[in-house]
Amino acid sequence: MTFHDEDLVARIKQALKVVIDPELGHNIVDLGFIYDVQVDDGAVHITMTATTRGCPAASFLKVGVASSACLVPGVDSVDVTMTFDPPWQPSMISPGVRSSLGFAEVN
Repeated sequence: MTFHDEDLVARIKQALKVVIDPELGHNIVDLGFIYDVQVDDGAVHITMTATTRGCPAASFLKVGVASSACLVPGVDSVDVTMTFDPPWQPSMISPGVRSSLGFAEVN
């Protein structure tokens, strides 16, 4: 990955913060739903998850990710893969959001 691609990945992740999980009320980046963002000459591949395999918002979130990433300058195409491996866990949530959702810290 070139420096330019690393910058583009950062801008994509920032853009994805507008996608809000309707159930938890926070953005999918801070919730830990974005597993990977790869860029190859303007082609973006995003691997993401949802809280559960049967999550009714999964397709909504996937479309939101693709739409938001497409708006980032330098992105030519976006492919989004939904995976449940590894399964999402509350420990994947950023600390500040985890606290606001009432999840206790486990030592």
